[in-house]
Amino acid sequence: MPKTSGRLLALLSLLQARRDWPGALLAERLEVSPRTVRRDVDRLRELGYPITAVKGPDGGYRLEAGTRLPPLLFDDEQAVALAVALQTAAATGAGIGEDAARALNTVRQVMPARLRHRIDTLRVTAVERPASERPANERPASERLDGEVLGALSTAVHAREELRFDYTSAAGDASPVPRRVQPHHLVTWGGRWYLVAWDLDRDDWRTFRADRIVPRTPTGPRFPPRDVPGGDVAAFVTGRFRGSDGPGDWPCRGEAILARPAADVSRFARDGVVEELGPGRCRLVLGSWSWTGLAASLGRFDADIEVVGPDELRAACALLARRYAEVSGGSGAGGGGSTRSGRR
Repeated sequence: MPKTSGRLLALLSLLQARRDWPGALLAERLEVSPRTVRRDVDRLRELGYPITAVKGPDGGYRLEAGTRLPPLLFDDEQAVALAVALQTAAATGAGIGEDAARALNTVRQVMPARLRHRIDTLRVTAVERPASERPANERPASERLDGEVLGALSTAVHAREELRFDYTSAAGDASPVPRRVQPHHLVTWGGRWYLVAWDLDRDDWRTFRADRIVPRTPTGPRFPPRDVPGGDVAAFVTGRFRGSDGPGDWPCRGEAILARPAADVSRFARDGVVEELGPGRCRLVLGSWSWTGLAASLGRFDADIEVVGPDELRAACALLARRYAEVSGGSGAGGGGSTRSGRR
């Protein structure tokens, strides 16, 4: 017969696995008598677990939802999963980042030393993708990241050891490319995991999709830490996904007058600035990852456009006009809207 403490943990684990447990079946699983099961259930009740008796031919027990939080039971993998989830809670947009950090600290204090060490190496930076940049129908990323890969990346970041890995391109049809990096941060963005690292062969910062990484062993020598450009990893990652090397702003930003009410434009302006100029007319200052992309964004408002500046935006509008004219087979005249360039 196992010791009382181990038996209580085993009993609690069984009660959490299904709703109702016949007493005889619990006794069989634990290899004890029904009387011992009853005594153990009473001990768990004293610890705060709301266990109720279930009526029936054989009788049984049920672990109910309690009014207060009793001691919790996790196996090693559940504890690590909980720590990762709490560290990434800030990126959910639910405003629970500080509460999650306090919860992680509380859980860590009651973990055995071996688990605390694993948790301490799992340093994750959760970068919240701005709501203005998320499509309304966006769904979480469907990637499945191997837990061993996540652990290997986290350990390398924590130990500041050079990392070698094979990296698969976005297309997925080419052979993996060997990379050699100094890993600095493990981050989440848009439901995916990324490794922010200094690429030793390209002498520049790079961001790698974690689910495309196959780590090699052993790791390399230790390296001195260096700051990402701007010193803020969240701003750096946001900027990289916008196509900028700066602190997170769009690399291309322009201004235009739209023949549409400000109320209509503001609903679809993402992080743009909309200024009402009068009935059916507004000013829009908007950013994008390229001038052509910005010009295309202006066209989606289905309105007459007067480009205020800069010249790069005017050139991009002219380029798109020529391309669309070639596609339509016409000269570009006609249609429901027009594009004018002007200075103000």
